[in-house]
Amino acid sequence: MKGLLNVIGAVVLVLLIITFTSAFYILEEGSQAVIVQFGRPVGDSITEAGLHFKLPFVQEVRRFEKRLLVWDGDPNQIPTKGREFIWVDTTARWRIADAKKFLENVASEEGAQSRLNDILDSVVRDQVSSSELVELVRSASWEVPEKEALKDIPKEREAELKRAIARGREEITRTILTEARRIIPQYGIELVDVRIKRLDYVESVREKVYERMISERKRIAAQFRSEGEGRSAEILGEMEKELRQIRSTAYQQVQEIQGVGDASAARIYGSAYNKNPEFYAFQRTLESYKESTNKHSVLILTTDSDFYKYVKQANAGLVANIPSVGVLKSSAAKIIPEAQQTTVRNDGSLVEDIPPAGEASKGKE
Repeated sequence: MKGLLNVIGAVVLVLLIITFTSAFYILEEGSQAVIVQFGRPVGDSITEAGLHFKLPFVQEVRRFEKRLLVWDGDPNQIPTKGREFIWVDTTARWRIADAKKFLENVASEEGAQSRLNDILDSVVRDQVSSSELVELVRSASWEVPEKEALKDIPKEREAELKRAIARGREEITRTILTEARRIIPQYGIELVDVRIKRLDYVESVREKVYERMISERKRIAAQFRSEGEGRSAEILGEMEKELRQIRSTAYQQVQEIQGVGDASAARIYGSAYNKNPEFYAFQRTLESYKESTNKHSVLILTTDSDFYKYVKQANAGLVANIPSVGVLKSSAAKIIPEAQQTTVRNDGSLVEDIPPAGEASKGKE
């Protein structure tokens, strides 16, 4: 009997412990809870951390995050106001503002993500479709570049850069946030922020943009190349001009120096030749014979020529120093009859006196 009482007492104790533990629950910091009884929420949302009470075995605790949650939508292909198709990737930050309403409408975070996909995608599509691409890219505080930055930009692109925009990217995102906040509170959700994470052209438009960029870069490169060639031609022209000027100046100096030298040489020659005019005439005669003959030529002299007289009167030592003027062949007697001939070797020495042709024939007889 006593053992049975001990068993009953132990069972009752266990039941009391289970009942006590199920009647209390601990809510962690950063969490909020809703009490559910028979599948329906009862009471208000519990947002304070600590130890809380609930009816055991009847009520159930549903916990939700109180901190910020992330929504990251899928990129969507959306046309702009200018009919330019772009990929738009958005992201948002949200939190559960009313856990009870949140539980009643979406039940879980997965359901909330699905509702946010529908709401935010729709609002983003409406705003992007009613905005120009330049408004989605630029901010309202964007300033037109200085003239130095626009010097390499085509005229049509320059006009586009200088065009004023009605609203910038920040204002568009604020409008998206405002429009979405009108719908989302009924689900117990507070939308904190919405941002456009990425904008990009679709593949077909991207290729056209790349082609336009390449064409623009080629045009700028051709402009630089043309300017470089023009500058090169200008430098070469200046160089040629300076070179001609230098050559002209140098030629003038050469002519002046050569003229001074020729005048000095003529003066020296004149002074030297005036001392002995006869010797000058003889030297000029020798120079003329030397210039007009070569080693294969034959010089024929008559006895009445001046050169023959100089050669005849000169002694052997002086004749040896006279430049070679050719050799007189014996057959020249037939060419110049009745004139005494003489032969001069290449070394300048006399060979013999040849009598006229008539006397030679008499000697043979």
